[in-house]
Amino acid sequence: MNADSLVDEYLLLGLSFDRLEEGFVDAYTGDPELRSRTENAPAPEPRALARKAADLRAAIADTDLPAQRAEFIDVHLRALECSGRKFAGEDIGFVDEVFAYFDVQIEPGSQDDYREAHRRMDEVLSGPGNLAERLAAHRASDVVPADRLQDCVDAFSSALRDRVRAEYTLPESEQVNYEVVGDKPWSGFNYYLGNYTSTVAINSDLEQQMASLPHLIAHEAYPGHHTEHCRKEAGLVAAGQREQTLFLVNTPQCLMAEGLADLALKSIVGPGWGLWAQEIYADLGLRFDGERAERLSEASGQLLGVRQDAALLLHDQHRSHDDVAAYLERWALASPKRARQSLKFLSSPLWRAYISTYVEGYKLLGGWLDQGVTVADRSALFGRLLDEPLIPSALR
Repeated sequence: MNADSLVDEYLLLGLSFDRLEEGFVDAYTGDPELRSRTENAPAPEPRALARKAADLRAAIADTDLPAQRAEFIDVHLRALECSGRKFAGEDIGFVDEVFAYFDVQIEPGSQDDYREAHRRMDEVLSGPGNLAERLAAHRASDVVPADRLQDCVDAFSSALRDRVRAEYTLPESEQVNYEVVGDKPWSGFNYYLGNYTSTVAINSDLEQQMASLPHLIAHEAYPGHHTEHCRKEAGLVAAGQREQTLFLVNTPQCLMAEGLADLALKSIVGPGWGLWAQEIYADLGLRFDGERAERLSEASGQLLGVRQDAALLLHDQHRSHDDVAAYLERWALASPKRARQSLKFLSSPLWRAYISTYVEGYKLLGGWLDQGVTVADRSALFGRLLDEPLIPSALR
């Protein structure tokens, strides 16, 4: 099998998984004929898809694919093989499932770290009542007024877009459209449509926090998911790497993309993002304590692993939903409503392992970016994440 044929077979295989679970294909911008072939074919059998993935992995060595492309396709076929086995009903341990999907080994976080995070958060939110009560009161006071949400989204999108364009080249025709939706297991989602265009959906079921909104826009658009898709379409896809036209759920792509996106605001604005956001809110007539928000964000960042712990409790230790919700309320200081919203995400057959992309992606990519000594170094490293087909094991 030559390289072009193998890439075609990889694309057809990935597209076929959308017939098993709609939404498995997050984005596809390649040859529409390949999508038509999968849509018009008989419904696939999961075990057959798993076998096909294994066969294609074995065939990679006989192609003339360059090493980086071969490694990229190989780990994605490993992920698809695992997905096929899961769809077929095979019992795969949760830790092994996460490794096959995302190319990382996971383990529980440290409750000592969580206690230290609580101590630091307690310093930021000093006052009467316990920490969970003070955090709930703070969040209630930090909600973006519903009638100003669109104005705030537009303002941050414009400000971040200007910064990204000054640092990294973007196609002149690129654009992001925002819409508000409900009944989703996530707070925001980027739908990349190709031709440098994205729709970013924001979940109306969750009140949007003033402190979180800049992160959300950076994550989904500039310099996060939208920017990465545009840069890879203009670079890798234009250079013939057609495997980059397909973006699949539960693959190493996701861990790299979510880690990049979660580091997006830190990378493009850096320390002082709180005061930067405060000025934008002030221009909109809204009060926001940016310094306090940044201190709280840094402290609560040590709670990153709590949600992955919750997934391990649910799927590895088979604890009840009530137990897992209680864990989230205790360590993440989540309200009962937020804990149940998190459980909705963790319980989704398609998304149950996905939390590890945020936890492990942030740790892995954050550590890699921290190798940059200067601002220019970090910018160049972040640019590599935007432009290259990197995988977790390559960064390690």
